Amino acid sequence: MTQAVRPDFATALAHSGLLAALAAFDPHVVGTPPLGLDVPTSDIDIVCCAPDFLSFTTLMWDGFRHEQCFGLRQWRSGERAVVASFTAHGWPFEVFASPRPVAQQAGWRHFRIEKRLLELGGAALRRQVMARRRAGAKTEPAFAQVLGLAGDAYAALLDLEDVSDTALRRLIVGAAG
Repeated sequence: MTQAVRPDFATALAHSGLLAALAAFDPHVVGTPPLGLDVPTSDIDIVCCAPDFLSFTTLMWDGFRHEQCFGLRQWRSGERAVVASFTAHGWPFEVFASPRPVAQQAGWRHFRIEKRLLELGGAALRRQVMARRRAGAKTEPAFAQVLGLAGDAYAALLDLEDVSDTALRRLIVGAAG
């Protein structure tokens, strides 16, 4: 039996109508597919700013509850973010809603630094990170392993946000050498 080939993430996202539905919540796509680092188990992640969780959960319930594997959950601590998940058009989706503006959310900040690192490191860095991803590493730990970052991978990547391009290039070259 052959496994169905799923469409590229942009096609699945467009067919889902999710970004249009979430327009009032400043949705931003993050994660591995837009970075070109996805593996067969990757999902489509979207971060949103939702100061009013009731409006967000109502929208997700009304618009997407009939999708496969639909679920809504709320964190019990911190900012008590709400996460909606479902599967559609061959992809799992996860929508993260926080009361914080998207620019302040860790998911968006990780995405931005990863994108910047890939732009600076080129194909060689992408190959190294993908090798770690294919071996089972999550994205942030894969970057941290390749770059030789110690400690918590998620915090270590955030520490690179304000580092100059020159210093990031040196880090990338040093890690490759």
